[in-house]
Amino acid sequence: MNKLTMKKIVLTPLIAALSIAASAQSSYTSNRSLAPRTSEERSYFDPKDLNSSYVSWGINPSNPASINLLDAWKKFKKKKDIVVAVVDTGIDREHPFLENNIFVENGQVDANNFGVDFSKDKRNKGAPTDNHGHGTHVSGIIKSIYPDVKILALKYYNPNASGLDNLNSTVEALRYAVDHNVDVINYSGGGPEAATEELRVLKEAERKGILVVAAAGNEESNIDDKKKAYFPASYGLKNIITVTAHDEDLKILPSSNYGRSSVDIFAPGYRIKSSLQNGRSGYLTGTSQATAFVTGVAALIKSEFPQLSTEKIKEIIKASAHKEVSMDGKCATGGRLDAGSALSLAAQIASEGSDTKRQVANESKKEGKIIYRIAN
Repeated sequence: MNKLTMKKIVLTPLIAALSIAASAQSSYTSNRSLAPRTSEERSYFDPKDLNSSYVSWGINPSNPASINLLDAWKKFKKKKDIVVAVVDTGIDREHPFLENNIFVENGQVDANNFGVDFSKDKRNKGAPTDNHGHGTHVSGIIKSIYPDVKILALKYYNPNASGLDNLNSTVEALRYAVDHNVDVINYSGGGPEAATEELRVLKEAERKGILVVAAAGNEESNIDDKKKAYFPASYGLKNIITVTAHDEDLKILPSSNYGRSSVDIFAPGYRIKSSLQNGRSGYLTGTSQATAFVTGVAALIKSEFPQLSTEKIKEIIKASAHKEVSMDGKCATGGRLDAGSALSLAAQIASEGSDTKRQVANESKKEGKIIYRIAN
């Protein structure tokens, strides 16, 4: 058997009691006013959305382990539309929670044009149908944090393809996102070895100032150890934010990778409720879910403060992290995502002026063979 196919391809190795609620109704209102708030007590978005049937404890204001999103919404004023490329398993085009957020480069969104499918043996390149649910779930988390986000669904995953094929599809999807100058890339997959073409594309994203939010992985490993590195999270580029996961007790998930140097921040990742394919909602667990929370907050910041550089946004998210004893030594910040503090710090830094200079990281990483590619 070919070495590339010996490892089993697994999406979301931890699926916490999937508990799918069929045809749940969303509290999302598509005709939300975009007028700026007129009072400090009013939220830019409807606070009722924080308790929608498609959202999780991670944004619930009554949960002390949440990301403090309501505070961020009260501060937020939209200045720019933000496109987030979700490189994943595709999306449910007709999902009631997501249908108004789907973005395409050309034409209108329809059954044959709702993203791009780069997966092996695709049938329709313009129709990245999500047959797994992971991409729809991740997209729902991002939307729950920034309800006006524009989601560009880029499908890379085919469960019947080899790890190398899925890697090649990933590189194509990343290249498309970079070539089309999206604002943020959410990539919740990865593998244990570096890949030259992937690194080259991500360096171009760095040069262009495109933020990439990547999962730390679910191998229960300290990825500071080069033998246990996880890519693209471990490339160490200035535009990559690497995210690991915590539960409602503010403890790291037993499955989650960590690293004082290689991982930037924690975010909610245990039994996260979000949208699933066929109009459903359900629970998934892992660093993929945590990654989407950070992407949502990054999109909020970039929408209100488009003048801030990628490096500044990364710095803001890290500097505003809520410190936790349980996270000390497990990531660079020793803390977890705090949306309210991040928006406050962004406003402060934006008022002082931003440094838009960027440096391209060196090319010291060695080329390796990809054994498998998973969406965590």
